[in-house]
Amino acid sequence: MTKGRFALLMLLVGSTANSGCVAAAVPVLAAGAIGKKQIFGKKDEDLPSATPPAVAAANAQSAPGGIPAADAIPSAGPVTPPAPPPGSVPPGMQYLYGSGEASAVSIQAYLTLTDFLVARGGDFAVGHPVSSVVLAPDATLDAPKFLKCGPRQRPAVVLDIDETALLNLGYEADDSQRSGTYDQKRWDRWEASGVTAVDPVPGVLDALRAARASGIEVVFNSNRASANASATIDALTLAGLGPVVHLQNLWLKGDDATGGSGKDARRWAISGKYCVIAMVGDQLGDFTDLFNAAGMTPAQRRAQTNSPKLRMLWGHGWFVLPNPVYGTALKGDIDDVFPKDRRWTDPGAQPVMAVPAAAPAPTVPVPAPAVPTPAPTPARPDLWRRPPPRP
Repeated sequence: MTKGRFALLMLLVGSTANSGCVAAAVPVLAAGAIGKKQIFGKKDEDLPSATPPAVAAANAQSAPGGIPAADAIPSAGPVTPPAPPPGSVPPGMQYLYGSGEASAVSIQAYLTLTDFLVARGGDFAVGHPVSSVVLAPDATLDAPKFLKCGPRQRPAVVLDIDETALLNLGYEADDSQRSGTYDQKRWDRWEASGVTAVDPVPGVLDALRAARASGIEVVFNSNRASANASATIDALTLAGLGPVVHLQNLWLKGDDATGGSGKDARRWAISGKYCVIAMVGDQLGDFTDLFNAAGMTPAQRRAQTNSPKLRMLWGHGWFVLPNPVYGTALKGDIDDVFPKDRRWTDPGAQPVMAVPAAAPAPTVPVPAPAVPTPAPTPARPDLWRRPPPRP
């Protein structure tokens, strides 16, 4: 870290430490005994994609799934979607990074978390029993069982990082102007060099101040690379989310014996030291790898979140943030998303009449003029956009 960067880091840490904390919150009803990250290709599904959603959707529409052949619109063959106009932003990014609605939903989730943590911190203080919300190794979604907290364990809240605690503004601004497949090396470069081009998710700073003031440890569990731990610590600290120490309250991909993208092994390691009373994430895998079991359809995942044995965890130990940009939520054809018994046919729709094709006019071949071959365009470097300075 350069001297200038270190000075900035210390200045921000000092201002964060003096910013105060939440003094009171409305208690919530006690929840009682409530309670593998799947890799598609070579990409972790909870890390940002390099394919803008609009481009991915256009690619998917060239070969629709789940539509009866008789109802399908004839096509001349696969169509390559045009590149997005310069300066345009895919709808999912507009929502998550630009809209007041996404900010409000995130603040709402973190205010709910704050109320929950203050109430649970009070339970710990007076010796009331408190349950862990981490599923045990032998648990299933149909028969959830939770780890037990030790009598001397300190309570903790466990958070994902990307789009849960930090918004990757610089990466996504650059990504919005690109198309193509995911590039893991490019994401690695972002982890290592984009530490100043992030912002805290709305609401997270107040929630973590309230947690620490209530004696609750803040722990991060992310699929960022362990090799980039120092840069991730810088990003979290500069955003006001510290203090952070690797392998104490920061766990990354490669920190457990599996070395993989599943987070359960890390959750169990964290639970060996802390009583995990709450977890926060933007993907279902941030709560249990069981949601990402091979072969599980989108409809099955959705049904499990609303099952009688799991539904009371949402807002009572499990807290989810919005993310329409990337991840395990963005999949499913028409039969996965829309049940067949809930389809509708417009009774006022007019039938489309076939128009016979006109006979082609005769043409006289004209030789094409010689055009010089342009020089190849050099690859565009990664340019991480910095957010405007905070007031």
